[in-house]
Amino acid sequence: MALDVTPALRLWTGLRLRALDRQDAAADQRRTLLGLVDRARDTRFGRDHDFAAIRSVEDFQARVPLRRWEDMWESYWQAAFPVLEDISWPGRVPYFAVTSGTTGGRTKHMPVTRPLLANNRAAARDLMGFHLRRRPDSRVWGGPNMMLGGSTDLTELAPGVRCGDMSGIAAAEMPWFARPLNYPPPDIALIPDWPEKLDRLTADLPGRDIRLLSGTPSWVLVLAERLMEATGAGTLGAVFPNLEVFVHGGVSFAPYRSRFNDLLAGSRAECAEVYPASEGFIAVQDRGPGEGLRMMADAGLFFEFVPVEDLDSPTPRRHWLATAETGRAYALVLSSCGGQWGYVLGDTVRLLETDPPRLLVTGRTSWSLSAFGEHLIAAEVEAAVARASAAAGLEATDWTMGAVVPARSGETGHHRLLIEFAAPPDATALDSFRAAFDRALSAENEDYEAHRVEGLDAPRVTVLPPGRFAAWMAARGKAGGQHKVPRLIGDTAQFSATVRDLVQARATGSG
Repeated sequence: MALDVTPALRLWTGLRLRALDRQDAAADQRRTLLGLVDRARDTRFGRDHDFAAIRSVEDFQARVPLRRWEDMWESYWQAAFPVLEDISWPGRVPYFAVTSGTTGGRTKHMPVTRPLLANNRAAARDLMGFHLRRRPDSRVWGGPNMMLGGSTDLTELAPGVRCGDMSGIAAAEMPWFARPLNYPPPDIALIPDWPEKLDRLTADLPGRDIRLLSGTPSWVLVLAERLMEATGAGTLGAVFPNLEVFVHGGVSFAPYRSRFNDLLAGSRAECAEVYPASEGFIAVQDRGPGEGLRMMADAGLFFEFVPVEDLDSPTPRRHWLATAETGRAYALVLSSCGGQWGYVLGDTVRLLETDPPRLLVTGRTSWSLSAFGEHLIAAEVEAAVARASAAAGLEATDWTMGAVVPARSGETGHHRLLIEFAAPPDATALDSFRAAFDRALSAENEDYEAHRVEGLDAPRVTVLPPGRFAAWMAARGKAGGQHKVPRLIGDTAQFSATVRDLVQARATGSG
């Protein structure tokens, strides 16, 4: 039997939670920014932007413009890559997380410094602290914790510089005392081929005393179905009777919630949401579902909030925790101990509170549809899928949507939703879903409703067979727990290509 170190975890996290209860988040954010600037003042970026003269948040915003990854790459990282030494962060960058945009597909190398890894560990500590506060009888560290991620294998780019999935970087830096509680073992974790990894996990996991499971919901569903088929268990809770928490993030959980409620039925497991990114760990769940995520205000990240419509403005309005408003839609901007400065993360958020800072992720800045002036965003489509699924008694597992513009005069445009369900719907359920989805989109978005009245056709819904999205992602080299299906594809040509790839055979229910 493994040694239960939960009591030690409780003592460690308890001190942290008491400090968080007294936190002045805006003051911590100001202190964080000035500390980051001071540490990076002698880097090339710091000299270019006169970091030595910065004394306030306003000084920083006046000197450092907003940048996206492409801007940082072309202006600062590309020429020196892979040896980034004193470029945008002091010292040599030891790791690069290999990632790519969910729609664009361009491979990106994101600098990962050791202070940034400390930020990740701080987020894990806070997540566990909030879990232990909710569960006084927890024994979460009495057995293995499992992360369903990509391969942990890393590639050496230069002496002292390696790259790979963020899960592999985290594994390489894992403290020795945590390794016995980490699953999967290296011989499985290093497997790059997703189907092979699934086979090995399905064979190895039954009988394991998994206490914590984390991963993207759609990929965890694939593994759960395999495990229940292999063991004859009716629920994931029956496979892992001591499972306490399923940690999810990266996509909206609302459409998956009912499915996971069924999977975890009869167990003592709860679901906990996190907001991770290769650029830094942004927030963790500290309250109940739907109550937002608490931002990491004192862990090496400084946050700005920019109205989405200002992103391409020469003089964007840049708020921070002391000036941002609750209930507004913002693009999240990050400056960090990873060497990103005024960095447009690509996510849209809405603040629920500013002290303590708590937010909801509403989508991606690139995830929007406005081919007809409808201005649909990912959060609205996510909500519509969830509402329509509930109305039709279905469980959506994955989907993507785009616009189909008229090809000839006299035709009308429409949206097309490609979707997988846990079980294939019959004609009645599909008709119910289609009608409910259209109604829900109108309820979520007044512009969409107006265009429907003015002649926009109802959305077409194409049901794909189970596993089609997983196979499509694998064919694009994006299999595994850290990759997400793009919810909205705004480029109509790219969406047409996606439809061709996904609807090759055995798709049903188009109309």
